[in-house]
Amino acid sequence: MVPAICLQEGTHVSPSHTELPAELPTPDTGGCLATRQILDRIGDKWSLYIVAMLANGPRRFNELKRSIDGISQRMLTLTLRALERDGLITRTMFATIPPRVDYELTELGKTLLEPVMALVNWANQNQGAIAAAHQRFDEAPEPDQVLVQGVVYHRR
Repeated sequence: MVPAICLQEGTHVSPSHTELPAELPTPDTGGCLATRQILDRIGDKWSLYIVAMLANGPRRFNELKRSIDGISQRMLTLTLRALERDGLITRTMFATIPPRVDYELTELGKTLLEPVMALVNWANQNQGAIAAAHQRFDEAPEPDQVLVQGVVYHRR
């Protein structure tokens, strides 16, 4: 089952239902606020990467740290705690020497994989078009500029 995004109570958006309501709610109400909060969580620098790494099963803390280039121990700890707080992962401690801690996706966390992979696939399919749009935008003169024979003049 594909999860739906709740825009406001009683209004859902899923891949099979993409019609927006006639009137969108304000950004700080119900569903919009909840959606923004979860997008803030999963849209940070590390969360989606960690979720993707846990897709194939549990991983130890140090295994995650070694596999994620550039993440500090503190940032990994903070991100894992936030994902655990959101109910997307579980943390299991084993009473061994040295102590062992495993992280694993919850059932809720596993439901995140489908929309995340759809976004990753969309980004991969459209990265060329986006790069071309960036180039067109960056090369276009600003509204207060005039391009004459290769020289940019600023209007006053």
